[in-house]
Amino acid sequence: MWASQLQTINQSIIMKLNICNTIDELLQNLAEYFIDSANQSIAAQGRFTVALSGGSSPEKLYSLLASNSYKNKVDWSKIFFFLGDERYVPITGAQSNFKMVNKVLFQPLQIKPSQIFPVDTALSPEDAATDYMLQITKHFAGAAPRFNLVLLGLGDNSHTASLFPHTSILHEKAATVKPVFLSDQHVWRISFTAPLINIAHRIAFLVYGDGKAQAVANILQGVHDIKNFPAQLIQPADGELKWFLDTAAAAKITGPV
Repeated sequence: MWASQLQTINQSIIMKLNICNTIDELLQNLAEYFIDSANQSIAAQGRFTVALSGGSSPEKLYSLLASNSYKNKVDWSKIFFFLGDERYVPITGAQSNFKMVNKVLFQPLQIKPSQIFPVDTALSPEDAATDYMLQITKHFAGAAPRFNLVLLGLGDNSHTASLFPHTSILHEKAATVKPVFLSDQHVWRISFTAPLINIAHRIAFLVYGDGKAQAVANILQGVHDIKNFPAQLIQPADGELKWFLDTAAAAKITGPV
């Protein structure tokens, strides 16, 4: 693995690229980062609050975290789990992010229901988003909802969470949760807004495969165009941003970022 030099985006934001030769090495590095982040937060605050991402890429990460190699490296009873976005489907449905995470992470580790915060998709999209923000607010006891870690993926269309190109949520200024309607797919999503993600202590992108190479280059080195490249919105206000990439996903990065 090699990593680029630290780049200071401003006085309080540090971004680092971690580029690995294989997907297995990439997942191991992010798993170690997750465990280290959790242990540091638990030592300092007594708990670790994380927002997970859905999709096939993080599924492999969650399986690794639940494996014998990692399950005993952290006190899972002190970790609280949210979802950075969710599809507006029943939580038992095949497309549900919660169903995937529950199967590969929560159930194998026997995480208590009191530590898990799914989106209530039995409500209307608007009410589901409002209810989820209420859950977040309650968890943080009225303080700023600063997640210790937000895990993100990247779509080949440069979206992250459910911040899709040309959607109204891209212009949301509040740190909150909003419903998103994808007109081309005729589906709803529930998603953290960029400001909510950006106040996290740590943010980590997990991206691999040559199908993501152009999107990675667009975000890191393309013209500033949030309508077409929504993941450019992810710039933490006072925290750490890391990209975990394999060489295929990083192939179109040219020079320093």
